[in-house]
Amino acid sequence: MTRSRCVVVLVTCPTTVVARRLGRALVARKLAACVNVLPNLVSVFTWKGKIEQCREVLLLIKTTANAFPALRRAVVALHPYEVPEIIALPIVAGDPRYLQWVRTSVSR
Repeated sequence: MTRSRCVVVLVTCPTTVVARRLGRALVARKLAACVNVLPNLVSVFTWKGKIEQCREVLLLIKTTANAFPALRRAVVALHPYEVPEIIALPIVAGDPRYLQWVRTSVSR
């Protein structure tokens, strides 16, 4: 059995309420081992031809590459944005005990 590599997924949300609800749903479904909710983010971006700026809440989601497709589907289904940010970044190094906890916390 090969070990799935761990990843951090970035997802922005419009409010803390939405962010906490989404984070709890991902952990409850065993799609994420841990979700950090970071409020008071200011995002500047282009949307439908206009430069926008808004306050958002950032989720830092710890999961595995194997779980990412199901996690992505869940975020798309639960998220209020038309096109939510869902970006997976590889974890290139970390404490082996923590990374093992992530792997065992996320269902296959």
